[in-house]
Amino acid sequence: MRIIILLNAQKRVKKMISEKIGIDQIDCRIMDLIQKAPNLTHTEIATHVNRSQPTVGMRIKKLENLGVLKFQAGINIKVADLCFARVELQTKNPKMAIEIVKDCPFMLNAFLLSGNSNLSILMVGLSFKDIDHIVNRHFRNDPHVISVHIDIIADVVNDFVLPIDLNLEYGQLKIKSCCCGKCNC
Repeated sequence: MRIIILLNAQKRVKKMISEKIGIDQIDCRIMDLIQKAPNLTHTEIATHVNRSQPTVGMRIKKLENLGVLKFQAGINIKVADLCFARVELQTKNPKMAIEIVKDCPFMLNAFLLSGNSNLSILMVGLSFKDIDHIVNRHFRNDPHVISVHIDIIADVVNDFVLPIDLNLEYGQLKIKSCCCGKCNC
């Protein structure tokens, strides 16, 4: 009985989300297929959703225009032999911190938060020491930053692809002077 209730709750949540973003059941199935097998052709997707190939193509274009479907090249952090971390900041000036994130290739993305921390940053480095150095350089000495907390990401449940600037060599990581030479530190 409990399993049926949970499945019904999941269906209601999926329906609420799809209605909120303006997509229907077929769009949801198309997105699910693309997420599970991104290399499927429009013809193969059309077979799975019982629609024509041009219809699938138009629906995919609609999903892209809505901004709910994005194709992104990057590194799968589930299998990459790199160190990933989540850095939580409490800062008086989140806009300034976001500008640092935009400029630093080791900072992959940032999320504005409500609560004790107001910014969460996803970072990459060759080691925890690299990440710690970059955080020290950019945030720990900043008078606008009230607190900093780093959590190393030990594992990821599903594949998770993130864009990473690979145009840096390890020698470009200047531990004493700057983090990478590409950001404005």
